[in-house]
Amino acid sequence: MGEAMLSSGAVLLISLIATVAATALLTTVTSRAVLGRPVTTGEAWRDARPQVVKLFGLILLLPLIAAAVVFAGALPGILVAVFGNADGGVALAVLGGIAAGVVALWLMIRFSLASPALMLEKQGVVKSMSRSVKLVRGSWWRVFGIQLLAGIIANIISAIVVIPFTFLAAALGGEGVVGFLNGEGSNLGWTFLIISGVGSVIGSMITFPINAGVTVLLYIDQRIRREALDLELARAAGVQGYGTDAGSGG
Repeated sequence: MGEAMLSSGAVLLISLIATVAATALLTTVTSRAVLGRPVTTGEAWRDARPQVVKLFGLILLLPLIAAAVVFAGALPGILVAVFGNADGGVALAVLGGIAAGVVALWLMIRFSLASPALMLEKQGVVKSMSRSVKLVRGSWWRVFGIQLLAGIIANIISAIVVIPFTFLAAALGGEGVVGFLNGEGSNLGWTFLIISGVGSVIGSMITFPINAGVTVLLYIDQRIRREALDLELARAAGVQGYGTDAGSGG
């Protein structure tokens, strides 16, 4: 168990760093691409670097908010279970946790565009969250559906990458693939943990750009719909007459 937790912690740390890097770089690259302007990795990093610490804080803060909401929902049931009726308390904790989970999901979708707002508008953490709420308002189900679909696609791609590494790790460690499928715990040695961890990191490296790219495009799309950002982008890109001939059918 200790070795498994150490391996999971290492993968989580690498995933967190990759999330920050992918979000920071892809936000800048995608925003420039919308203007038709190429950008190198170095240029994207120089533009994103001043906001990286704030982005790191935002990425840590959002799951903490979700966890706090779920814990608050389950807390009354936990207290009842500890100081009173155990069965009733467990049932209350489960119901409260489910209800709070729905609230946490609602909040996370409302805050889902905070990262690109923070990077592109050079906002602080709280201001970027408020900006995301404003952009998502009235489009919650649309944003949720797109994010859900992107997450499903990313997870399928990740599974395609991770599963072969898992079976390879099982074949090279412990009781082999048969032992792994039978649930024998001797597979959880360093060989298994390292190979499966490498697979998880590679899978994350492939899927993080998908999720980050979708989030940036959603942010730009919501600003186009609500704030006519397309007109500003067209002017910035030097497109003459954009938006002036819509009524003439041109």
